[in-house]
Amino acid sequence: MAASAAGFLLLLSASVVRGENGWSVTYTNTDICAVEGKTVQMSCSYKYPYSFKYTTISIEREFWFTRMIENEYVDLKSDPQYDHRVEYQCWSRSCTLTITNVRKSDSGVYRFRFMSNHPEGKFTGDPGVTLSVTDDPNLHVNKYNNGLYCSFTVYSKCLLPDQRSYIWYKNGHELPEQTSYYLKNVDCAHSYSCALRGHEAFPAPSVCVSGQTCNKVIYTDRSICAVKGSSVEISCTYNSHSGSITSKFWFRSDRSGQSPSQPQDLRTDVQFTGRVQVLEAATGGSTLRISDVTETDSGQYGFTFRAGGFEWGHSLSGSSLTVTDLQVLVWRYSTWRILQCSSSCRFPDHSSFIWYKNGDKMKENQKEISAYSSSADSYSCALSGREDFPSASVCVYGETCNKVIYTDRSICAVKGSSVEISCTYNSYSGSITSKYWFRSDSSLQWQSSSQPQDLRTGRVQVLEAATGGSTLRISDVTETDSGQYGFTFRAGGFEWGRSLSGPSLTVTALQVQVNRVMAIDPSSVHVELKCQSSCRPRSSSYVWFQNGSPTGSTTLYFTTWINSGDNFSCAFEGHENLCSPLVYAPKAPLLKLSPSGDILENSPVTLTCSSDANPAANYTWYRDSHPEFTHEGPQLVFSSIQSNHSGRFYCEAENQLGRRRSESISVDVRYAPDVPSVSVVPSGDIVKNSPVTLTCSSDANPAANYTWYRDSHPEFTHEGPQLVFSSIQSSDSGRFYCEAENQLGRRRSEFVSINVEYAPDVPSVSVVSSGEIVEGSSVTLTCSSDANPAANYTWYKEDEQAAKASGQNFTISDVRAEDGGKYSCEAQNSRGRRRSVIHVTVVTGWMKSAAAGSVSVVIVLLVFLVVFLWIRKKRFFQRTPGHVELNAGPEYEVPPAAAPRNPAAPQDDLFYASISFSKSQDEALYSNVRAAPLQRRGAEEEEDVEYTMVTAQGLGASSQPRRREAEEDSFALYSTVNKAQRA
Repeated sequence: MAASAAGFLLLLSASVVRGENGWSVTYTNTDICAVEGKTVQMSCSYKYPYSFKYTTISIEREFWFTRMIENEYVDLKSDPQYDHRVEYQCWSRSCTLTITNVRKSDSGVYRFRFMSNHPEGKFTGDPGVTLSVTDDPNLHVNKYNNGLYCSFTVYSKCLLPDQRSYIWYKNGHELPEQTSYYLKNVDCAHSYSCALRGHEAFPAPSVCVSGQTCNKVIYTDRSICAVKGSSVEISCTYNSHSGSITSKFWFRSDRSGQSPSQPQDLRTDVQFTGRVQVLEAATGGSTLRISDVTETDSGQYGFTFRAGGFEWGHSLSGSSLTVTDLQVLVWRYSTWRILQCSSSCRFPDHSSFIWYKNGDKMKENQKEISAYSSSADSYSCALSGREDFPSASVCVYGETCNKVIYTDRSICAVKGSSVEISCTYNSYSGSITSKYWFRSDSSLQWQSSSQPQDLRTGRVQVLEAATGGSTLRISDVTETDSGQYGFTFRAGGFEWGRSLSGPSLTVTALQVQVNRVMAIDPSSVHVELKCQSSCRPRSSSYVWFQNGSPTGSTTLYFTTWINSGDNFSCAFEGHENLCSPLVYAPKAPLLKLSPSGDILENSPVTLTCSSDANPAANYTWYRDSHPEFTHEGPQLVFSSIQSNHSGRFYCEAENQLGRRRSESISVDVRYAPDVPSVSVVPSGDIVKNSPVTLTCSSDANPAANYTWYRDSHPEFTHEGPQLVFSSIQSSDSGRFYCEAENQLGRRRSEFVSINVEYAPDVPSVSVVSSGEIVEGSSVTLTCSSDANPAANYTWYKEDEQAAKASGQNFTISDVRAEDGGKYSCEAQNSRGRRRSVIHVTVVTGWMKSAAAGSVSVVIVLLVFLVVFLWIRKKRFFQRTPGHVELNAGPEYEVPPAAAPRNPAAPQDDLFYASISFSKSQDEALYSNVRAAPLQRRGAEEEEDVEYTMVTAQGLGASSQPRRREAEEDSFALYSTVNKAQRA
């Protein structure tokens, strides 16, 4: 720890004089209290007689001591515990002892002794000076009423002086108040700390007035000790009340010539070039890492941050770093020695040590060891865990022992350069028979530690000096050459040990690092570049190159605008031919699609984006017309690609120096048809004679071809996506499906039913009876019509408004004479209605008997009638489409008189047939057939009434009606039964 001016001392008693016969020592103070790390002084004056036993007295030696070894007083200047920390100022019979960087182990009683030219003229002053070394005051800031109170605890028996001066800090800035209380404008946004005047290096931790969100910096360790050549970390936590920190850095507060108000960022300090790294924690923590520390790195380190208009102050002490170089102190006695492993700072508590004798590791692990050695032996020590940084070997007796001393413990070399590692060595006997350099680091653990390998091969050259020096030269070094190197020699039966670490070589490969991006505009980027290396050769500056030409900058950092196509590199001065790799923005990215042929659905597909860039580019994928799609990484992988992945993709390559976009690449996923869907237009009911279109569609790539099929009609096929009926008919009803097919497969649709709706045809009306329609019998009228949807039937009787019945059959179970007459059947559905008429005549009882006797006559007449009708048939059907069936007999041609009078009349005109029976039962029954007058429906009716043929049943059991194969229109048959007159 850096020594300050006179330290914090407490003088607790008056002077004391003790002596006899003119010999005396007077101590100014006999009790002193000091804070660890500070400087203390002890003073005394002494007296002696002018002569003693006939000898004029003159003082030859004066010193301070704390202990005796083998009845010998140990001068503090020769005590290894106080090496380099003790100074005497003696004159005019007074002497002052100054101890710097006091430690707790320094606590004890100090006495002064002087010796004269007479062998018996020696005197030691009692009782001496008692020194108590305590920790820092351990101050705390406490809340007190509306202000703050500074309190402390001292872990020692001594008391602090009553008159004390305090220092207050607000947000790291020193305040003028000097009392233990602070009452002015206490704000919850600020933090406060205090210290004792003279002990500014030991302030209280900063505290918030309310909560933990105020502006503050708290250091993890106030005092840090590091071994020379090692790496050290100094840490703190910090917080901003506003939260918006704009800048932060570490600085050294004790550097001479540095402005306290404008501290220098250590990353730009030439002394620390290449050796400083700042590690940031996400939770508001920062760590300063300094590598390869030396004694010049010892000092005070602080942290500051800026948030808007606020800046953390620099007057509050941070962490104190002390760098120590281990050394072996020898306490010499007649036949033996005490060896102490010493440093200029306090070792960590419970430290363990490693001792080496002639380069071989010993079993001792204490700070001090006793050595009963010969003049040939040398010793070295190291801290456990830091064996790479041992002390130099020292001889116990004289300077001619066996030893090896390395010129440099830590060496940095630029990749590709040559490096030299040197040492001096000495053999006590002087007869060295062999010597060589070897690698001793962990990377070569396969080597036998007892038989290391001589390095004199290939790129290695050993240069010997005449005065006992050796230099290992390695050319064209690479990172693999980094490690520990050692030197050994053999002299007779002695061999220098190899467990003592030699120099450490670090080979650095320079690299330009983008430290921060300061601004971006559409064409360029303003950045701060850093020439990054794992170490820096001594006395080396930097050289920066832009597009191959020197820029003139020689600092660790280089700030510039980077345009498209620019590149940068750096080198160590004197090693310009060993430049770092170039850094530049990404080149235009290239895209690769794998596999390169057709892309089939469910197959794995990978898109790769690559760009030449340094620093390495980060990649982002995008999809045309899909702004929500993004993917990070150099590859876009589809483990099982689907049809919806088809599209155009591109990527962007970006690093801190710029961004470039690739061309787009098309991804066309091919797949077999999906299950086709069938649509029908119109989508509602399908009406006869209307246009109907069936459309088949299927998602497929390549596009599918379509074929139509009809269920139960294997001969039906149709090619194309549409099946069109320009005027659909009832015969087109059925179930249809389609098939979609491409090179990758075929799929079939579901069935779609086509149901063609149409109005009822002209109803067919028939009479069903067990015989003649006579009074008291039962008769059924039946009506049927082709219709879709199926027709509903309603029966009407002439001259009656109300319907007689509904349904396809109308039954009169007990026929009466008044039941005779005209009946009509109306067939109706949602598409229309049609009507037919039948005339029913009821026969009374006596007519039934007459008819029974005249059956034979009727048969003859019927035969005659059939012949007659057949003769007239051809002429009749040339003029009219209607015909009559009667009892399943032959068809008869209608006489010319029955032809329609108006050729333009509709086909549903009504014709009447009249049948007359003879008056006598014995007479044959004659039938007169004549054409009935034409009747037409009135124009005012809602729908046409059509009359169809009527078959009168009951005349023969086997008689069945036959339908005409002509048009829909037919005749209506009216039967008139004339009653026979009674005799």
